[in-house]
Amino acid sequence: MTSILLFVILLAGITSIILYHPAFGRLPRGERLERIKRSTNYRNGKFHNIHLTPTTTMRKGTIRMFWDFFLEKHPDLKPHKYLPTVKTDLLHLDRNEDLVIWFGHSSYLIQSGGRRFLIDPVLTNKFPASLMFRPFKGTDRYKPEDIPDIDFLIITHEHWDHLDYYTVKQLRDRIGTVICGLGVGEYLEYWGFSQEHIVEMDWYDSYSIDNDCLIHCLPARHFSNRLLKNAQTLWASFMIDGKQQIYISGDGGYDTHFAEIGKRFSRIDLAIMENGQYNEDWRYIHLMPNDLPLAIKDLHPKQVLTVHHSKYALSKHPWYEPLENIHKASISKPYKLLTPMIGEKLIT
Repeated sequence: MTSILLFVILLAGITSIILYHPAFGRLPRGERLERIKRSTNYRNGKFHNIHLTPTTTMRKGTIRMFWDFFLEKHPDLKPHKYLPTVKTDLLHLDRNEDLVIWFGHSSYLIQSGGRRFLIDPVLTNKFPASLMFRPFKGTDRYKPEDIPDIDFLIITHEHWDHLDYYTVKQLRDRIGTVICGLGVGEYLEYWGFSQEHIVEMDWYDSYSIDNDCLIHCLPARHFSNRLLKNAQTLWASFMIDGKQQIYISGDGGYDTHFAEIGKRFSRIDLAIMENGQYNEDWRYIHLMPNDLPLAIKDLHPKQVLTVHHSKYALSKHPWYEPLENIHKASISKPYKLLTPMIGEKLIT
């Protein structure tokens, strides 16, 4: 009994140390929490999607779920070789060149209309995120020190594969303004960002950069739970509405918001869409292969770039499957499908 008690105490101590690591951030408080409570999307102590959205439809028991996810072998879950990448000199980019550079998974740099936007940068692999996922060989060529000065950092939501403590901490002094959903700013402020440089938005809010460019916060069908308490910060998609209209889907399943966005924005030049880390058990919170073409059709963009693949294995499909699926689905479609290597400069 003494040994068991000591083990429990030790385990509790280790858990406490992990949960108090600054990477976990902190939950919204004070005026930020009061603003959250005034949101029409926040009810009964948490944020809600437009329609009822189960986080999982899994019917398996806990032991079977653990076995399937962590112990069952899945062929081609990761590449057997280093993935080819391109190392672009980001520090000497011409900021007047309209482009996108993808860093793998959901991290990428956008230049449009002379402005630089950095989206969901995860450019380190340190504790505690390293306990949950590791990059494929060859996909981690870009580090925070490679990133140039950024005008706007856009965070779609606070999950570990989209918001990295070490990356944003290292980039803090080179970022002008942070744009995120309600509550997510608590993390950034906790990590040393000035409150005056954080713009938190509810769905359908807009932020005016100047007379030529707006950032619109739009719905997504997803969830948040970085601190083990669900739905305390808002997940979102975004539209950069300036010289170009660039839609950033963030993570989330198919729903009516795609058609609504497509009707509201009639000239989307580029849609950057989630594609990968899907699972039938998560079909409401991630875009399934059959739903991604429907979402693109609803948006009717000129070009499509898919992300959320080719760097981490967060689900159990073959690593190459998302790109194969969207390639087949895009044959003879009116949009242009962009399939760059990690780090390749795409002129938009």
